[in-house]
Amino acid sequence: MSTETPSTSLTAATVEMRAGLVSQLGEQTSSVFDRDAEATGAPGAFAGAVGVGDRAPAFRLPDAHGRDVALGALLADGPVVLVFYRGAWCPYCNLQLAAFQAALPDIRAAGATLVAVSPQTPDQSLTLAEQRALEFHVLSDAGNATARAYGLVFTQSEATTAALHGLGVDLADFNGDDTNTLPAPSVYVIGHDGVIRFAAVSGDYRWRVGPDEVLAALGA
Repeated sequence: MSTETPSTSLTAATVEMRAGLVSQLGEQTSSVFDRDAEATGAPGAFAGAVGVGDRAPAFRLPDAHGRDVALGALLADGPVVLVFYRGAWCPYCNLQLAAFQAALPDIRAAGATLVAVSPQTPDQSLTLAEQRALEFHVLSDAGNATARAYGLVFTQSEATTAALHGLGVDLADFNGDDTNTLPAPSVYVIGHDGVIRFAAVSGDYRWRVGPDEVLAALGA
């Protein structure tokens, strides 16, 4: 991660995870992923993403069981914590989602609903939810339509796609298309009125905010 990247409640865990991945994958393969993360984390890479003070784009997406979940309906019950993640194949995403699952009682106590969105198919989302024992909404954003409305979509580099293939990960299998497009991992806190109160876009996917930052935003 860049030395200019601010520290968060998940920084220590993600740094430790990266060290383990480098040891497991080797420097050559790891460097491919690092270059990709640094490119998408460059200043201005997601300058068009919605942010604090903007009205959150509405969405209606299927959950892991194929049932539609609409942002408007969720906001009728209070604030929404919206997490965009790349997929079940991403170790950093799994670490972040596990942290939010652990903090779910506190998030609910603050009156908020937690929702996670990825371009994975509902079947893949169901597998993730069951394997990770996730008790919040896990939604499927086919073709990254919702992520695109939030200004978060990018196309994965050919080098990274090839490196993932070498590890047995094919985005087409997970997402049901061959576009190799993904959302920048991001976390939003959306107020009851639909206005964004907190926003963190992790262009460098090795950097993530956790529940501590979200709970502070909900408390504010």
